[in-house]
Amino acid sequence: MADFHQNGNITTLHNLRTRSVEEMEHELSVFAETRKISLILPCLYSELEGQAMPNILKELSKVEYLHRIIIGLDAANEAQYKHAKEFFKGLNQNHIVIWNDSPRMLALGQRLRENGLAPKEQGKGKNVWSSLGYLMGCADSSVMAIHDCDILTYDKEMLARLVYPMANPTFPYQVSKGFYPRIGDGKINGRVTRLLMSPLLIALNRVIGSRDYIDYLRSFRYPLSGEFAMRTSILPDLRIPSDWGLEIGVLSEAWRNLAPKAVCQVEISDAYDHKHQQLSPEEANAGLNRMSTDICKAIFRKLAADGTVFTPNVFRTLKATYYRSALDLLEAYYNDAKMNGLSIDRHTEETTIELFAENIVRAGQIFLDNPHETPFIPTWNRVHSADPTFISDMAAAAKADEAEY
Repeated sequence: MADFHQNGNITTLHNLRTRSVEEMEHELSVFAETRKISLILPCLYSELEGQAMPNILKELSKVEYLHRIIIGLDAANEAQYKHAKEFFKGLNQNHIVIWNDSPRMLALGQRLRENGLAPKEQGKGKNVWSSLGYLMGCADSSVMAIHDCDILTYDKEMLARLVYPMANPTFPYQVSKGFYPRIGDGKINGRVTRLLMSPLLIALNRVIGSRDYIDYLRSFRYPLSGEFAMRTSILPDLRIPSDWGLEIGVLSEAWRNLAPKAVCQVEISDAYDHKHQQLSPEEANAGLNRMSTDICKAIFRKLAADGTVFTPNVFRTLKATYYRSALDLLEAYYNDAKMNGLSIDRHTEETTIELFAENIVRAGQIFLDNPHETPFIPTWNRVHSADPTFISDMAAAAKADEAEY
């Protein structure tokens, strides 16, 4: 993917293979003397038992420019939390495992509910939101990064390239988004980006007309990647979605709060593979079935907030336009794979497109039926306004859990 193409909407920072990771890390260490860099790892306990985490830990232990690592741990009991603390002992950086299901954290959650500020559901969005609150409570980092914990091909260069645009004081960027080719096991992966996002944005452009927001999303080569970095000054006013629209939600917030020139995407890897979600066609609230619906809702909500009027007829037309666009793109993906010695199962891909087409209408109906839905977790500025001691109390609870268990 070594090219130098720029689309004009946001900056694309390429890997032209002209600089070693060691040289970049040395420069990051210099930047980190005045701009501390923290990393957030939102993870399920089950990921500690997977293939990816041991290598991620091994790679992170070599990184010297990180000031702090915050591990948000979900779906863990007391014994599993203790095991997680042992598991992460191999990290050389200052780090903490936040047990999101601890009695102290659950009590804080009840406190939020009493103020009407609690996240609506469990999941990655809530995990990231809580970890950001802890980071803001520490009040000592200028740059933060987030990446997933199921990356089978993880390398420390991914992190270096992701945070470099945020850490370099001469760069104007406030948000950086990672991108990479999704290739593994002789196949082209990244089904939701390829088969939903790309054709949906094409279809939206045809059905509702040109929108700057649509052009902005189309500028990202991998808008659903879980790897992004930010300067911490924008965190207090960041709205985090509580459903599976986290990645699109963060990009939408960057669009809402920042000028396009403050956003960049950066090539962080030549090959990327991680745990693959099941399609789950029979379960609307599981796997890619639910993910696709939540992503569609996130996009529809943002367009509506910018003044787009949606009706059932619009969603029916959008479904038909999407379906044709997706099939056209599938032909391009198939030929690209064939030329590079990779495989694509056309039957499975068309079945996936059919499910996504149905979910566009389903997401649209949910959107129309719930006009008062508030899908975002309240910003930390709002939490602080309602409960000025909450952030410090949450940081104290996390440290108390660490000391006690």
